[in-house]
Amino acid sequence: MVSQLKNIAARYALALYELADEQKSLDGLAEDFTSLRHVIAESQAFVYLIYSPILSCKDQTKGVLAICEKFCAKQLTSNFLQTLTYNRRLSVLPEIINAYLEKLAQQRGEVAAEVISAVPLSENDIKTLANALYKRVGQKALFDLKVDPSLIGGLIVRVGSRMIDTSLRTKLRRLRFAMKGFS
Repeated sequence: MVSQLKNIAARYALALYELADEQKSLDGLAEDFTSLRHVIAESQAFVYLIYSPILSCKDQTKGVLAICEKFCAKQLTSNFLQTLTYNRRLSVLPEIINAYLEKLAQQRGEVAAEVISAVPLSENDIKTLANALYKRVGQKALFDLKVDPSLIGGLIVRVGSRMIDTSLRTKLRRLRFAMKGFS
C-alpha cells in the first residue's frame, strides 16, 4: 500500500513538475507547497479535510479553495489541488509535496534535509547547519524545519536515508539503557 501511494505521488509530482517548468513557475509552486506543508503540520482541520473519507468532493473543494485563498496560492497550485480533490486523491497530497520538492532539489543539484530541533533555529544557526551539511554531502541543502520540544535540546537531521541524531532525548535514552546494565 505504501509503495502504491509513493508511485501515485511520484506520477503526480512528475506531471506537476513538467507543467510548472513549462509555465516557468517551479519556484512559485515550491513556495506554495512549502506553505501547504506548514498548514498540514499545524492545522488539524486541514488534515481532517485531506484524509476524511466522509467529506464530499464538493466540501473538500470548498475547503481547498479557502486554504488557497488564505495563503494566496498561485493559480497552478489551486488548480492542482482542485484536480486532486476531483480525482479523490487529496489524501496523497503530503507525499506529492515531498516528491515534487525532492525532484526540484535534484534538478538543481540540491538535497532535501529534514531538520527537527527542540527550539526554532535562528538564521545564523541555519547558515551554520547549511555549511556543515554542504561539507558533509557536497550539495546545497533545502531545509524542512520542524520543532519538537520533546527533543529537549540538539537536532535530528535527515538527509536521504542518513540520519544524524544529536538530541538530548536520544542521549538520555542511551544513558538510561546503559545504566540498566549496572543494576
